[in-house]
Amino acid sequence: MSTTQMITRAADRFDLPDDLTAADSKLVYLFVAVSDGATVDDLQAALDMKKISLFPVLDTLSERGLIDRVDDEYVAAS
Repeated sequence: MSTTQMITRAADRFDLPDDLTAADSKLVYLFVAVSDGATVDDLQAALDMKKISLFPVLDTLSERGLIDRVDDEYVAAS
């Protein structure tokens, strides 16, 4: 299954927070939620995004309390 298919199926099962409007934020949030945690390298490889683009998205999601960093992985906030 491709990453796009996985994200599409996940979007059907997960309620996205209403304040997520940017496509990158939705994509990263869904990937982290579906994968039960991901490193920056995991996100970079799976989503084909550069790290320089990922870090601001991860910071924003963390500031909004949507994801947490546990060691070197990002996980959906509980």
